[in-house]
Amino acid sequence: MEQDPALVFYKTLDGRGGCRAYEELPDQAESYQTWVHIDANAVNAKALFHQSLPSVDQHTVAAMFDVDARPRVLSTDFGLLLILRGINHNEGDKPEDMVGVRIFVVENKIVSLHYRRSKALMQVAQSLDDGKGPATIAGILSQISSLLIDYIEASIEQLDDQLDQLETEVLESPGPTLRHDIAEVRKTSIRIRRYLAPQREALNHLRNIELHGITDNVRRALQEVHDSQTRALETLDAIRERSQVVTDELINALSEKLNRNLYVLSVITAIFLPLGFLTGLFGINVGGLPGVDNDNAFVYFSLFLGAVTALQLLIFKLFKWF
Repeated sequence: MEQDPALVFYKTLDGRGGCRAYEELPDQAESYQTWVHIDANAVNAKALFHQSLPSVDQHTVAAMFDVDARPRVLSTDFGLLLILRGINHNEGDKPEDMVGVRIFVVENKIVSLHYRRSKALMQVAQSLDDGKGPATIAGILSQISSLLIDYIEASIEQLDDQLDQLETEVLESPGPTLRHDIAEVRKTSIRIRRYLAPQREALNHLRNIELHGITDNVRRALQEVHDSQTRALETLDAIRERSQVVTDELINALSEKLNRNLYVLSVITAIFLPLGFLTGLFGINVGGLPGVDNDNAFVYFSLFLGAVTALQLLIFKLFKWF
């Protein structure tokens, strides 16, 4: 039988880090711990979601299928709703265009869905196929959360390194194109931070919530994830502030460079202004000009202009104008 296009995978956990995969949902509820993952882009995605969770309310369905859902944790009478965000690793997409991880947990079942694939979620699923995954549903939540923040931290570290490189370029060879590069780093940090702030609160709620299978070890792991999330936010804030400082440094460097160029032009203008006046004065076509009948007049006049130039340079040097 051909697999439902909305069903990405359906797995039953064996409790030892492995699983058994199926191509369709069972007709009857199973006593095993199960994980259903759905492609929300499929036409029948909502129908499959209702089949997986027949008693779920419409508010939960709307929250799970909300394209722009922000990170949050919501405990309902029926189960636990968890929405997180992670770095986008899909080809052709920007990393800061973060993908949503939507999960609903009820008793011994976890149902997740995506509009764009999450590398962290698929990595946990692969670890189950390899027999090296989490043994419980709570462990799945913990590992997904941990991998999400690992990839976020790696992306933030790249941003930090990129800003270090830009700062070095600003100090060594400032150029107008650097302003755009610095602005891109700043905008990227803002886009990532947009979801990390509410996600930190969601993870804090998750580690304190009462849920079957959340052992002390799982809570400690979630505490580590929460702490990592906090550090990531602090690093993003530092990147945003540093990018503004680097921008100010670039503006100052470009202004100083422009002022130096204008000063050089001013000195050149000051030198050639009297020379231009003298050549213009002696170039008028009227009688009575000295040296008109002297064959060496041009040489004498050139030497005179050279002396004037030397005198100007001496005056500029004495006044430390260059």
